[in-house]
Amino acid sequence: MPRLETIRECFDGVIPGIISTCDEAGTPNLALLSQVQFVDNEHVALSYQFFNKTRQNLLAGSPVRLLLNSYLTGAEYLLKLTYLRTETAGPLFEQMKAKLAGIASHEGMSGVFRLRGSDLYRVDAIVQMAGPTLPPPILPINYLTALRRATERLAGCPNLDCLLESALDAVTRDFGIGQVMLLMLDEARGCLYTLASRGYPESGVGSEIPVGAGVIGIAARERTPIRIGFMTTEYSYGRTIREQIAEDGQGATLETLIPLPGLPAARSQLAVPIGAPDRLLGVLYVESVNDLHFGYDDEDALIAFAGQLGLAMAHHQQSEELPDEADDGEVRSAPPDGPPVAVRYFAANASVFIDDDYLIKGVAGAILWAILSDYAKRGRTGFTNKGLRVDSRIRLPGVSDNLEARLVLLQRRLAERGAGIQIGKVGRGRYSLDITRPLSLIEG
Repeated sequence: MPRLETIRECFDGVIPGIISTCDEAGTPNLALLSQVQFVDNEHVALSYQFFNKTRQNLLAGSPVRLLLNSYLTGAEYLLKLTYLRTETAGPLFEQMKAKLAGIASHEGMSGVFRLRGSDLYRVDAIVQMAGPTLPPPILPINYLTALRRATERLAGCPNLDCLLESALDAVTRDFGIGQVMLLMLDEARGCLYTLASRGYPESGVGSEIPVGAGVIGIAARERTPIRIGFMTTEYSYGRTIREQIAEDGQGATLETLIPLPGLPAARSQLAVPIGAPDRLLGVLYVESVNDLHFGYDDEDALIAFAGQLGLAMAHHQQSEELPDEADDGEVRSAPPDGPPVAVRYFAANASVFIDDDYLIKGVAGAILWAILSDYAKRGRTGFTNKGLRVDSRIRLPGVSDNLEARLVLLQRRLAERGAGIQIGKVGRGRYSLDITRPLSLIEG
């Protein structure tokens, strides 16, 4: 009997599946399925969208048969199924809902296809039907080789900054994906912020997406991969961000937000959670202008890679912590010359503006204001992660918060802004503040 994992291309929605049931009198009923979802080698899920004859037969205990076609080889497979339950929320439901939105948009049925539930089935038998088939196409990527090279890149990284660049190198070079974003979770604020990207005109470092919004936000909320093979406006990030701004009680405007990088017309999207033991760290997101660009093999490989990346991030966070007896690394500096830089801070959301241009907000904004205040008062240019953790002005959400990621975010935003304020790493857990223009600090 073929294994389900060897025929997963049948589940991508290119050729609709056909479900067969019968009523109590034995009258058969056939119906086209919008979506069949691979769950594991023993289970599939079918989209439940309408109250119809198939549903009535199913709930009455009808035997279930499913006919699938491979769009790659033309092979037909008949599956014998046993209905188990219907899920109306959770990771499986959200995976199918997102994929169905893409299929519906592709078929011009966005106003008709609405997922009511995910019907989970046990696969009791798989039979390949007789008939001519084509040889399977040669894959453009050897995923095992790509995964090996990608994980080797991570192994040689001495710090988080190097880890981020190596991760993006792995996705673009080893997996051959042109557009990628790496976002970190800000659990306290319920959003993800872009820490690194490749393949876009602007880096978008510091841009944000709410948890639960779009492909990235749903992957974070459900801690499950979300993959879409066709373009859909339902998961458009431009619309999502604007809706969030309208609901923001802190008076955010488009002008204060950093644009999220992204393709204007992404037809394929894949978001994979990045996790450490017992917690979510962020999301790895890739996209393409081509339909069905990412398949189950891409999903598997990136899930495995994201797992290694999450462990490496957690290791670097722990290794950067200074021992309790370490000093704060304070250094004093002579004041610089030149025109002053106006730095304005709003405590309500810890947002920072430089010369009236938005820079950053949240924990990273509070960090910047604290170290700039210390510099202005005492000429201090050195600080440590240990000192930041116990600084009451910053109000870190907890020890699980990835402070190193916040500092990398701040470093990159300041480097892009180029306003005479830079942060450099000078050792384990130690940083230096480089000020090349006089500062004018304004609060409120």
